[in-house]
Amino acid sequence: MMCHDARLLLHAYLDDELDAAQSVAITRHMQGCAACAARFADYNRLRKGLTQASLYRRAPDALRKQWSSGQVALSPNHAHAGTRRAPFALAMAAGFAAALLVVAPMWLSSVRNASEQTGPVIDEAVSSHLRAMQPQHLMDVISTDQHTVKPWFAGKLDFSPHVKDLADEGFPLVGGRLDALEGHSVAALIYKRRLHVIDLYQWPAPGAATTMETAHYHGYTVIRWTADRMHFVAVSDLNEDELRQFTLAFQNDAAAPVMR
Repeated sequence: MMCHDARLLLHAYLDDELDAAQSVAITRHMQGCAACAARFADYNRLRKGLTQASLYRRAPDALRKQWSSGQVALSPNHAHAGTRRAPFALAMAAGFAAALLVVAPMWLSSVRNASEQTGPVIDEAVSSHLRAMQPQHLMDVISTDQHTVKPWFAGKLDFSPHVKDLADEGFPLVGGRLDALEGHSVAALIYKRRLHVIDLYQWPAPGAATTMETAHYHGYTVIRWTADRMHFVAVSDLNEDELRQFTLAFQNDAAAPVMR
């Protein structure tokens, strides 16, 4: 990828609007291009800066009192007998705007805090899950047969992912796709639980110790674990108990990965 092409996509990359292949291409380009990496860092700092609560100002008490009492002064062009509802409407609009000024910084702050608490991998996994739920984005290979899904990844990744059909446990395999997390090309397996979709991401973790972490992020449950020299991240709108049931079933049945 050339710098000109990369710069056209940096904003979309920042907003998680690219598909997996484009995301990987941008990530790899920035690893070898200091200029594009610096430009992306500037964009990221600007976006974070615009969400700072210090940019918002509280309305003066006198003006807030006028809004709450409905005594908003009207210009001569609007102050006529036929517009008795105008002061109330303006007061309501002004009150709504004031509420936004109060609530918006709190909401933005909560989003930032949630991201900081969960970490970038979980944040990216949820974003990827949301993108995949859009039409035509969920699966690259559609099959309930693990012997069809697993060979599909051959030659596309430098590792052989765990692929297991868990239909007997209530989590049938329905397909897979290539994706990217933290700049890594990853295998994403798609499972179903009734009408719910589960994305299971995995990629190598050489020498990593066995760990497990559960998080709740923007209404989604995320369970992340490391085992058998592999990272796994499961994302779904299932409740925690059911997603934990899925992860335990997968861990009990998964075979050891084959590295190439």
